[in-house]
Formats: sequence, C-alpha cells, structure tokens
Amino acid sequence: MKFTALHRIVGIGPGPLTDELLDAAVAVGGVETSDLDWKSELPPMNGLPQTDFPKDVAAMANSGGGLIVFGVREVQSAATARVDVGELAEVYERALRSAAITAISPPVFGLGVHRLGEEGSRAVVVHVPASIDGPHFIYRGEYFGAPVRNGADTVWMKERQIAAMYRARFDERSHSTEVLNALFEEASSGRNTNERAWLVAVAHPRIPRLGDRLTREGARAVLSAAVPLALGYAGREGIHPIESVDRANPRPGLRRWVAANSATNDRSKWKEAWVAIHHDGSVTLTAAVGGHRRNGGENFEGWQVMSTALECAVADVMALIRSTGEATDNQEYEVRIGINWAGLQPLTILTRDNSGDVYDGVSTPLHHYSPIEVTVNAADSPNEYFWCVHDVAEDCVNQGGISNVLMILPPARET
Repeated sequence: MKFTALHRIVGIGPGPLTDELLDAAVAVGGVETSDLDWKSELPPMNGLPQTDFPKDVAAMANSGGGLIVFGVREVQSAATARVDVGELAEVYERALRSAAITAISPPVFGLGVHRLGEEGSRAVVVHVPASIDGPHFIYRGEYFGAPVRNGADTVWMKERQIAAMYRARFDERSHSTEVLNALFEEASSGRNTNERAWLVAVAHPRIPRLGDRLTREGARAVLSAAVPLALGYAGREGIHPIESVDRANPRPGLRRWVAANSATNDRSKWKEAWVAIHHDGSVTLTAAVGGHRRNGGENFEGWQVMSTALECAVADVMALIRSTGEATDNQEYEVRIGINWAGLQPLTILTRDNSGDVYDGVSTPLHHYSPIEVTVNAADSPNEYFWCVHDVAEDCVNQGGISNVLMILPPARET
C-alpha cells in the first residue's frame, strides 16, 4: 500500500496503483509536480541508457522519489488524455531496471514498474523510490551532472545543492550505524553467552516507515508470511528460529511487537529464540545457535555451532525483512548479523561431510566473530533476493572456515 502523487491528486488514502486511479487523476487534469512526471510514450528500448529515461529517474530520485507515468498526454504540465503505449514486454521491463542501475551513479535500485490498462489505453507507471544515496549523476560523454525536479521541470543541481546532498548522505550513514549499534546491543542483552553461542541479527530500513503503527494483526501477518519464505530459502530439515517463537500471539513492546520464545520445556529450550517487528520496519532476531541437539540425543558444546543452524537463522531473518518490508513499505535495509560467545573455548563452526557426519576438519577456531554487515533490497525480485540470502549466509559460515552453504541453494541467477 503506497501513497503516491496519484493518490494525492485524487484525494484518497494509501492504496495500490490501479487503472481506475490513473483514470481519475487524468480526469481532474492532474498537474505535474516534483514527484509526478507525465509522458505520452515509452522511450525506445535500443539505446535506452542514452535516452532521457536515466535523467528522469535520477532527477526523481534526487527529489525524494515519485512516479513517471508513460501513457498520458499533457498540455502545460496538466494531464489531458490517456494514450496507449503498447505492450510492455518483460525484456523491456528488465531494460528499464538495468538503465536505472548502469546509466546512473550511484545506481537507483528498487525501481517499481507497473502495467495499467487494457489495449487502447495501456500505461506504464515507473515508481522511483526515495533515495538517500544522492546525489545521483548521469554521464553524457565527457560531461556529467545531477538532475533534480523543480516542480514540473527537470533542472541541473548547483554545486551548493550537490554539497548539501553529500552531507545528508554521510549524516544518514552515521545515523544508520548508531541505530544498528543500539538495536544490536539491545537484542544481545541478557543472553547466557558464557554457556552457549547466540546469533543476533538486526535490520533497520534506510528510510524508516512513518505514520500508522503496525497493528497486532499486521505483525501476526508479517510473522506468518515469513515462515514459508524461510522454509523456501533453507528447506525444512534444519532448526529454524522462527519456528521457536509464538507467531500467533505477538506481544506489545516499546514501539514494536515481540514474538516471544516458545521453546520453553526441557526438551526444546536448547533452540530458544526471540523475534521483534518494530513499528518503523526494523527487525531483530536472537537465537541460541550453540549447544544444539545432536542426532544421537546429546547436545553439542555451547561453543560448537552447526553451519546449518546459521543458514536457517539467516534464512529466517532475511524472510522477516522481506515480509516486514512489504508490510511497512520499506525497501532498503541495513543488516548486521553476529554471533555472541563469551566462553573460554574458541567458537567453532561445524559442517557435515559427504556422508552426513559432523566434520570440523576445516573449521577455524574464532575468539571473536566479526558481525556481517550488508545492505539488502527487500523489494528485489524473488530470484535476486534468494541469491542475497545465499550470499549473506555464505559470509556467515566462511568466517568459521566453512567454504560452502549446504541448505540455501537458489536457482540460476536471472539474466
């Protein structure tokens, strides 16, 4: 659910982008603004990076995001009629997203492309997300510049504007680090790290959700949606922390909902886990990963962590980021994943050999586990996000000397 320039023109609350919404905006003669640009036709696919499309996207990103609507005729910036832009092929859609990445620096990720209307009035709405990586530049030969929207027009940023945007970017980076530090410290507190190793994963949206708080029903829906995603990433055979929390009854916390640990009896307490979904779209997951149950019924030592346990935990938190981002309209997340262990023995990540037996022959004993930090796009395509889950999990196990993941096996990358 988004609130866009089209919703503002029509005078309604957040909702999906629909053909009826576009019709209504055109009917009232909606006027172009800094977050709305009417276009009567799509640019040619051949040579797309050399057209005005990258400039239009960069200008919108530098102005806080907005919509570029192809399929609307305008007179003096006011919409007058719908026109048909033809069928939008999947290869053309990929070309649009590619141009936003390859022809703009820094790239603009998370471009939303929406097909609206039937033959005779087909339109394409490109949603450019708000960006804090500005200023975004485009290059033309030996020259480059940072375009920006000025009402209905696109102009070039002056040196002072560029400098101010760079300061804003650096300030955001510093603030994001502070937020991650606070989330990580809070999620780490109170854990018996002298007895067993704990995985702590936190994620914070780069442009946090503002407005209505997430309801209990909304939090329950986020948790429910994350389960099939996590099982799809890492399979059903491992120990998934998200299956050890009370997903049906999230409890209120400080600007968040908490899914409390449900592994409380003597037979299951070794897989204790906690999850929190914050109202601003932040996510935290804390799970015991040391001392898990062996196949024979005994437990590993608290400093011994199976690589499959890390994979499942990574799959779970990445699934939570995906479902939370969709529910709270957040896209880019800063993510930190670490393992806290305070015992005397060095932390050891174990894997399995070709026979399925536990193997530590390649493990690197760790006296300190350096947290993994990465920026992920929760709105990425399913295939690309799956690969992101894989790469994060691989980083997590590589640190312990393990070369490959065993459970997170995405399909071939998109071409």
